[in-house]
Amino acid sequence: MKKKILIVDDQYGIRILLNEIFQKEGYETYQAANGVQALSIVKSEDPQLVILDMKIPGMDGLEILKRIKEMETKAQVIIMTAYGELDMIHEAIELGAVTHFAKPFDIDEIREAVRKELPLNS
Repeated sequence: MKKKILIVDDQYGIRILLNEIFQKEGYETYQAANGVQALSIVKSEDPQLVILDMKIPGMDGLEILKRIKEMETKAQVIIMTAYGELDMIHEAIELGAVTHFAKPFDIDEIREAVRKELPLNS
């Protein structure tokens, strides 16, 4: 069974880019443009990893992260933030995010973070 990743970002281009990268790596991927979609996918597909943008209109990333952690899931969460959002990063880590990376991001940095948290060969 393939390992599942949910990509949550309101920017279509970022979702598509990350989706293509991780499908090529061998993961099963899902995409969500907002919090409602994200929580629905977590509930129905139970991904092992969520890549979550913190700045999403409506329900922001911190609220999505809180709700994911309240669900009966073992999903790990990696957050994406813009440079300089240190308070948000600290709060997300306290809420259970395993790591973070800054936008604009380096593709290799994201790959490494995902491989560390969700290795394909385990």
